Amino acid sequence: MNIKVAESAGFCFGVKRAVELVYNEINNGGLIYTYGPIIHNEEVVEDLRKRGVKVIESVEELKEIPKGTIIIRSHGISKSLYDEMLAYGHKIVDATCPFVKKIHKTVNDNNQRHIVIVGDPNHPEVKGIIGWCMNDNYTVLENISDADEFDISLDSKLCIVAQTTFNYNRFQELVEIISKKGYDIYVLNTICNATQSRQAEAYEMAKKSDAMIVIGGKQSSNTRKLYEICKKECENTYYIQKPGDLDLRLLKSFRNVGITAGASTPHNIIKEVLAVMSEKSFEQLLEEENVVKISNGDVVEGIVLGVKEDEIILNIGYKSEGIITKNEYTNTPNLDLTTVVKPGDKMQAKVLKLNDGEGQVALTYKRLVAEKGNKRLEEAYNNQEVLTAKVADVLKGGLSVIIDEARVFIPASLISDSYVKDLSQYAGQEIEFVITEFNPRRRRIIGNRKQLILEKKEELKKELFEKIEVGMTVEGTVKNITDFGAFIDLGGADGLLHISEMSWGHVENPKKLFNIGDTIKTYIKDINGEKIALSMKFEDENPWITAEEKYGNGNIVTGKVARMTDFGAFIELEPGIDALLHVSQISKEHVEKPSNVLSIGQEVTAKVVEFNKDERKISLSIKAMNSPEEAEQEADTVSAEADEVAKEASPADTDEVKAEDASPVDANEDKTDEATSADADDSSEEA
Repeated sequence: MNIKVAESAGFCFGVKRAVELVYNEINNGGLIYTYGPIIHNEEVVEDLRKRGVKVIESVEELKEIPKGTIIIRSHGISKSLYDEMLAYGHKIVDATCPFVKKIHKTVNDNNQRHIVIVGDPNHPEVKGIIGWCMNDNYTVLENISDADEFDISLDSKLCIVAQTTFNYNRFQELVEIISKKGYDIYVLNTICNATQSRQAEAYEMAKKSDAMIVIGGKQSSNTRKLYEICKKECENTYYIQKPGDLDLRLLKSFRNVGITAGASTPHNIIKEVLAVMSEKSFEQLLEEENVVKISNGDVVEGIVLGVKEDEIILNIGYKSEGIITKNEYTNTPNLDLTTVVKPGDKMQAKVLKLNDGEGQVALTYKRLVAEKGNKRLEEAYNNQEVLTAKVADVLKGGLSVIIDEARVFIPASLISDSYVKDLSQYAGQEIEFVITEFNPRRRRIIGNRKQLILEKKEELKKELFEKIEVGMTVEGTVKNITDFGAFIDLGGADGLLHISEMSWGHVENPKKLFNIGDTIKTYIKDINGEKIALSMKFEDENPWITAEEKYGNGNIVTGKVARMTDFGAFIELEPGIDALLHVSQISKEHVEKPSNVLSIGQEVTAKVVEFNKDERKISLSIKAMNSPEEAEQEADTVSAEADEVAKEASPADTDEVKAEDASPVDANEDKTDEATSADADDSSEEA
C-alpha cells in the first residue's frame, strides 16, 4: 500500500497558535478558561480538560466562576462580548486567528456599507464577525438560494467577506450572483490561504487515490468541506476523528491511499493514523520528523501554502508558518502577488522576526534578493558591464532602476549627453547603463547612461569621418536651430547648415524653415578638422543657370520688394535671384528714399537695364519702361550707379556671413553644466 500524507494536512498556524497559547497558560499556573472549545477537535479539548482547562459557553457563567484567565478561541468573538468579559476582571488572552481578526477590522472599517458575510450562520466565527457589524447592517449567505434571494435597495453599497474556512469555489459562485444584480460591491477574499491550499491539495490527491482518509473533529467546518471535496473525486473516502475510528479491513484492497486533515487536527493524531496504517511505530515517525530551528537573519526555504494580492504564506517546516507581505516581496508598486507566485512553489526567504506579534514568522524575500542583487552589481561595477533595466521610478533628481530588487540611482546629469528637462519620458522604459559608483553601505549605487551614449557617439563619429568627403550628399536630423543656422545630426557628428546655405533665396529665420527632428538632405561643403559645413544650395538647382533667358537686358519682369535701403530697393524675381531697383530709377519725379513710395512685399514691374551673369547682378528701372531712347540713356546711368552701390553696400545689405564664424559646438549651447558630485549625493539620498 502506497500512503501519501498531504503537506498541508493538520493545524494551520492560527489553530496552532491558539492551542499553544492555552498550553503556555497551563504552564503559568492558575485557573484557565476557554470561551467555547478552543478548536473543533474533541481529542484536543479532552486533553485540555484533563489538564484543568474549563470550557465556558456563555457570559452568565462568568458571573459565577472564580477569577482566572479566559482564552478567546481562534474563531473570535464580538466586540461587545470582549468588552463585557473585561468588565468582570478576568485576564483576557486573545487567541483569535489573525485572519479572522483581519475580517473584524474590515467590517468595522466598512460599516458605511451593507456587510455581506459568506459562511455558515451558526458557525462561531461568523457569529463573531456579526458582532463587529453595526446596527444589524449585515446579511449572511450560505448557499446559492440565499444569494438568489438577496434583495436590498440597489442604491446600497456592499462589502463582501467570507468565513475563513468557507469553500473558495462556492464563495466565487455566490459573489458572481450578487455582482450580477447591479450593486456597488467591494469584495475581500478572506478565506484563509491555508484553507484554500488544503482544499486544492485534497482535490488533486483525491483524483489520484484509490481511497482517501480525512481526519478531523465532527464539528469542524473545514474538515467537513475537505470530506465533501474528496468524496466527490474519490468514492472510497472515509471521515475519521481518531485512529480508533479507522477500519483497516476497508483499506486492504487499495493500492494508493491519501491522507489529509482539517485545520484543527493535531499533528500527533495524523502521525498515529499513519502509524496504524504502516509498519512503523508512532515513536519512529516522530523521530523522522524534522524539527527546524531558526533565528532572525537565517535564510530558509519553504513551500507556498497560499497567496493573496498582498501576502504570501510559506511552510518553512517551523512550528509557525512564515508570512511575506507585499512590501517585503518587492519594490515594484501595485504588484498583485497572485500573478507571480502560486501555491506549491518553492522559494527562499530571510527571517525578519520569529514572532511578528500574531504568532507568525515575518519573512522578507526582497532583502534576500537585494543582497544577491548587490553582489551582481558589484561584479558589474568591477567589470564595467553594461546592464539593462526598466525605469522603476522617476525622481526629482534622476531615475531609479531595480536589478534583482537592488536599487540603482541614475542622476539627471548622467542620463544623457545633453540637458533633459522632462525626465518623465523615461518612465517604464528599458535603458542601458554602467555602474560608476558602488557603495552599498551608504546606499549609494550610481548608474551612468551618459557614458555609454558618449562612447557610442565616439564610435559613430569615427565611422562617419572615415566615409564622408567634400561634395558628398548626406541625410541628417535637425538637432538644434539658432539665428545663424541649424545643426544637423549626421549620425556620429553634427554639421552646421548656415543660414546663407539653406536656400538660393533669402532666409529670414531658420526656425520658420525647419523644426527639431526634421530629416533633411544636404551636401558637405567643407570639412575642417571635426567641423563639417553643410549646404542645401545644390548647383543643379541654381536659379542663375537659366536666369539669362528670363532676365536678359530689355526684358520686362515682375517681382516683390524684398528689402530696402536708402539707395534703392532689392526686388526678388524668384528665390535666389534679387535685382536692384535704384532710387533714381523708381520714378521720373525725385524720390528721396525708396520707402517713401514702396513697401515690403509690394509687387513691382520693371525693365531689365543690365544683366551680368558672371557677377550675378541685375539692375532694373521703372523709368526705362517709358521709351526706347530713355531706356538707352538710363542703362548707362543705372550701370554706373549700380557699380557705386556695390562698392558702398555694407555686409548687412548682402546677408553675407561666413559659415566658419559659427562653430558646430554651438549646437549644445542650451546644455547645462554637469551636476556636481554633491548634486549626485543629494539625488542618491532622495532615491
